[in-house]
Amino acid sequence: MIFRYEIILHWSEEDQAFIAEVPELPGCAADGETYQEALQNVKIIMREWIETAKDLGRSIPEPKQRLMSPNI
Repeated sequence: MIFRYEIILHWSEEDQAFIAEVPELPGCAADGETYQEALQNVKIIMREWIETAKDLGRSIPEPKQRLMSPNI
C-alpha cells in the first residue's frame, strides 16, 4: 500500500522519542527511538487507520499532497 499523506516528524523531549504524525488522518501518530523507526511505525498505523475507517464505513480523506506553500 502506497501512502501519499504528509507525515510530520519531530523529536519529543517529553517522550524522549521521535514522533511521526499524519495531520490528514486524525489521531494517526506513532513514535520510535530513531527517525527511521518512527516513520516505519507510522506506516503501520496509517494502514490500520485506513482499514479501520473502511470497516466502520467512515470516509477516508484524500491526500492533499502538500500542506505547506512551495515558497516557504
